[in-house]
Amino acid sequence: MHRSLACAVLGAATLLAAAPAASAVTPHAAASTAAVSAAAASAAPAPLAGVAVYAAYDRGYTVTRYGGRPAELGKPGQSAQFAASPDGRKVAWITSGGRLQVRDGGRTRTVARGLQGDIPCLSPVWSPDSRRVAYVGGDGSQVRVVGADGRGARVLGRTAGPCHLAWSPDGRYLAGYAGTTEGVHRLDTRTGRSVKVKGVKLANHVQSLSPGGRHVVVSTLRPTDPGGDGVWPTSFTPTLVDTATGRRVPIGVKGRLLGAFHLPDGRLAVRVAGRTANTLVVLDAKGRQVQRLAEPAAAKDQALLQVVR
Repeated sequence: MHRSLACAVLGAATLLAAAPAASAVTPHAAASTAAVSAAAASAAPAPLAGVAVYAAYDRGYTVTRYGGRPAELGKPGQSAQFAASPDGRKVAWITSGGRLQVRDGGRTRTVARGLQGDIPCLSPVWSPDSRRVAYVGGDGSQVRVVGADGRGARVLGRTAGPCHLAWSPDGRYLAGYAGTTEGVHRLDTRTGRSVKVKGVKLANHVQSLSPGGRHVVVSTLRPTDPGGDGVWPTSFTPTLVDTATGRRVPIGVKGRLLGAFHLPDGRLAVRVAGRTANTLVVLDAKGRQVQRLAEPAAAKDQALLQVVR
């Protein structure tokens, strides 16, 4: 688990697309086809450019952004309670003394105090717009949020799942697992109401929520599996669960899966183990593969924290 944090550019993207079959068409049909194709192209989400955030450790956690010139974003140090913002520009962490700190643009500021430090699973999480940070209050169940500038602090609600919080891309829901590993809970940020997710009896990691909070990526456990120490896992076998029905949704990717992230447009980026470098396989909303990206070889044994773009 002790690794360095790095925001790395993935390798060249490969789009999976079949070449259209040649056929004779009338000018009117050709124009209609071109118009439909143009409309579809404009509606289709842009391929991933290949920027992602990874975690590793070398005498203390360090955050570095790659994508052009590498830039060190911050040093959470020995704290395992950290998070990188979705835009890949900021870092938040909780000190052993219970201070929530944000590193942004070369400046580190304390934005909240009185938190529980040295409890690895109680990591903060950034809002989808990278402007706010949610964290767990001193009693271990109250979820609060504060701006990256230290303003606008307020309570979002209470949950029995405060560990490894994930925020849905639309900002509506937060999900986390119980400190006892007994299930995953989803908190509605509008109503403050928290419910236990169906279909998950034991879990020790929540990686992402889909837009609207319908699907969640978790690390499920068997009754005989160890619960772990609560730090962010370097890799895990992802389970995709429908929070409304409790059913497990198959992930249509071959190989040894190491995790999965929901993208804001509903696509799912699945991490797959490789010999010299891992691969991200992107699935559309219907589960079809639409893109493959090679990760940097240097990130092979690191934890994937964010798919930035």
